Amino acid sequence: MKANGRTETKRFAQSVGRALRRAAKVARKTAQAHHTPLYIWRNGKVVAEKP
Repeated sequence: MKANGRTETKRFAQSVGRALRRAAKVARKTAQAHHTPLYIWRNGKVVAEKP
């Protein structure tokens, strides 16, 4: 049962990672379409970048 829980946790973490990458891609497209900056975390600070 414990091994199964680890497998489920690993799958869940992988699906979360995929969802975050997919959301980032959509955010880049949206920012580019509206000519707005994309805010990201870089070197401990939030910075605005052109997509």
